[in-house]
Formats: sequence, C-alpha cells, structure tokens
Amino acid sequence: MAQPKATATSGWRSLVFKNRGLLLVPVALALVIIGHPTVASAAVGIAVAFVGELLRIWAVGYSGVTTRADVVTAPRLVTAGPYSYLRNPLYVGNAITALGFWIAFSGAVTPFQSALMLVLVALFVAGVYATIIPLEEAYLRATFGAAYQRYASSVPRIVPTRGALPADERYGAWRAEVIARAETITLVFFALMVAAVLLKLHLA
Repeated sequence: MAQPKATATSGWRSLVFKNRGLLLVPVALALVIIGHPTVASAAVGIAVAFVGELLRIWAVGYSGVTTRADVVTAPRLVTAGPYSYLRNPLYVGNAITALGFWIAFSGAVTPFQSALMLVLVALFVAGVYATIIPLEEAYLRATFGAAYQRYASSVPRIVPTRGALPADERYGAWRAEVIARAETITLVFFALMVAAVLLKLHLA
C-alpha cells in the first residue's frame, strides 16, 4: 500500500521526526550544565537510565535498522517482544533514560534547579514524541490497514496496562546483529552521559 500523502501537518511532523535525536540534545546539555550529581543520585539515576536503554535494545532487536531512518518506514508490522505490551517501547525507553539522567544530575542542586531540569526534560521529550507518534501511526494505519487497527485496539500506546498479546498474534523475531547497526549512536551517547555524570561527581 502506498505511503500516505504529505500534508501541511505531516510536513512539519516529518521534520521533527527527521531531527528527533538532535532535538533531545538540548535536554542533555541542560542536565550536564545545570546538574550536580551525588554518589547516591548517580547510582540510582544511572541504574534507571540503564533500564531505559535495555528497553530500547529489546525493541530495536525486533524493529531493526528502520529506527535510524530519516522518514517513517516499516517493512513489516512487528507485534512481538516489547511491542506485544505497548506500541512505542523505543520512546518509552528514551523517556526512562532521560528520567534516569535527571535523577543522576539532581543530587546536589537546589529544588528549583531540579524542577527546572525536570520541566525541560518533560517538555522536550513529551513535545517530540507527541509530535511524531501520530505521524507514525498514520503511516502504519495506511500501510497495514486492518492489521494495524486490530493491533492498536489491543495494545496501549505507552503504558502497558493490558498484558501481552496472545502468542498467536505476535509477529517478529529478536535479532542480536541489528543492535550494532542500529543502536551504536545511542549507546555512544549513553556512555557520554554516564561519563559526564562521573566527571561532575569527581569534580564536585
């Protein structure tokens, strides 16, 4: 089935989608500049961020290298793995990671600074994903039709409240080889953020 025609709305959403990674860089910079970790906040925050990255790795192994595409695309409808619990595990993983680094950098800042960082994280993360999720859903609905409609009606968008899909409705397989091709940039960025936490902790 053909990709849906672009509209004025999908046009600006497509621009946000193309730059979705870069748009979250200001959040990371704000955390690094404003934040001051403690040993406790660093330990808890990095652990939470790691959970988010593990969720990403789980999802990327199923969805493949299309997660790095500049335009919305999907060669197949994946409903297995984390996609059997929620429709956007990659973005939930990113949100958990962002929350983790907020915790890490909030250890020795004032309540106002901590709240400011949280607002920045929430606004950027929610803003980017509230923009691109409808774009992706429109594409999937147009491409996979009734199959996607059934999937969307059974699996929540963000919060896994209904349990996993039945086994006979799960399609897709996890492939370890995809991680090196599709997740390297994110893993490098994750490592840089951990290094920033540890460096600021050392300099404190």
